[in-house]
Amino acid sequence: MTAAVLAGDLLRQSAQPLLRLEAASVRFGAVTALQDISLSLAPGDRLALVGANGCGKTTLLRLLHGLVHCQTGRRELHAGPNGQLPRLAMLFQKPFLLSLSAQANIRLALWLHGVPAAERAMRAAQALARVGLQAQARQRATTLSGGQQQRLALARAWALRPDVLFLDEPTASLDPGAKREVEALIAEFAADGLTLVMSSHNLGQVKRLATRVVYLEAGQLLVDAPVGPFFAGPLPDAAARFLKGELGWE
Repeated sequence: MTAAVLAGDLLRQSAQPLLRLEAASVRFGAVTALQDISLSLAPGDRLALVGANGCGKTTLLRLLHGLVHCQTGRRELHAGPNGQLPRLAMLFQKPFLLSLSAQANIRLALWLHGVPAAERAMRAAQALARVGLQAQARQRATTLSGGQQQRLALARAWALRPDVLFLDEPTASLDPGAKREVEALIAEFAADGLTLVMSSHNLGQVKRLATRVVYLEAGQLLVDAPVGPFFAGPLPDAAARFLKGELGWE
């Protein structure tokens, strides 16, 4: 099924993408999780993935990041002007943190990514300051509040200096105050030029943070549109029905 193409697609397609999927399909045994997905991600995109539970949002995030592989089609990373492939990082809905200090969790991630020892302490301190957790630097990560843990996970990802940050329902399990804090940090990262791809059920959040929306249904990409036209319509029937139902909960 061909995705709806709305205003702005030609501009995105003409830019050199950071990452591209071409007719990519993912299967888990007999289950087809994604089918014939074609998608380009340009520098500065703030892409939101929306759709009902089980539509393939998390699988698409993992495919874009490289955590899962497509059985058909292909995934391509494109080098930038400096000749280097884009650096990728991912923030999961429930961050995995070791029972170590906050700063040690970041330093370990930096070590795993080959950052020289002389830089790790400085970059960990910068990352904690970036998310307002300087006072918790020596606190065991597993004793932090849910919002603080998600901010620490954001700090750990930011410390890797990624070009693209993938976020899987980044505020779904947080209380309202923590949601506002995490969302504000994501907005700041985007304002600094970081390319974002996030899945979200919170359509208000999508309106606030995204510049572009992809709607998935049963593993198929039905709509790829700038955020304004997506919410203003018109949309294919399936996407319009989804949007109407979800907006009732906002």
